[in-house]
Amino acid sequence: MFDAVKTKNGILNWICEYFNKNGPDCIAVIGISGGKDSSIAAALCKEALGKDRVLGVIMPQGTQHDIDFARDLAAHLGIKHIEINIKDSVDTLLSGIKGLNVNRQALVNTPARVRMTFLYAVSAIVNGRVANTCNLSEDYVGYSTKYGDSAGDFCPLGTFTVTEVKEIGRELSLPERFINKVPEDGLSGLSDEENLGFTYDILDRYIREGVCEDKEIKEKIDRLHKTNKHKLEQMPKYG
Repeated sequence: MFDAVKTKNGILNWICEYFNKNGPDCIAVIGISGGKDSSIAAALCKEALGKDRVLGVIMPQGTQHDIDFARDLAAHLGIKHIEINIKDSVDTLLSGIKGLNVNRQALVNTPARVRMTFLYAVSAIVNGRVANTCNLSEDYVGYSTKYGDSAGDFCPLGTFTVTEVKEIGRELSLPERFINKVPEDGLSGLSDEENLGFTYDILDRYIREGVCEDKEIKEKIDRLHKTNKHKLEQMPKYG
């Protein structure tokens, strides 16, 4: 059985230890979307470090219909936050590519990498450490962008499934609207689960118990895991 209380306390201690060793005067810089992962990571950092040592960075791309979740999360936690609209930066970058047709993969991944660039720029300005907000479920099937949302200086949630992350969020007394916000990529109009083709409940059970009763889904999960494993490994070097 997953012990959410013990796990939450363990993460809080781990965050404190990380900052004591890697920046006792630094603050946690977190890209906030208003979804479960960034909300719970921000809540953990606030509880571990205090609200004055957490800075939320809200980064819509143009007009974003659900951006109020991010603003509300910052207000709920009482943390400082800034807002940076990344649309012009993304448009300028993509329009600068001449002689090639910009495909869907570039349209999806480039904003994530631009956001991470902004996070590190902000971190340099405020003497921060960038929080990675990925979870095990997404990492397992490669549902992240290399050098985008998969980057960061410390990762409090990376060894926990979506199901477990939600339990941690409840132990932090976060409102359910942040814990259960339906994640989406912001481009296709589809939820993460619709893009993946299976639910996180199915994925989490397969990760933790090795059980998946649907053969086609099992094969897809295995294929995604194998194909995207490079995202979690160090860059190979010759020799």
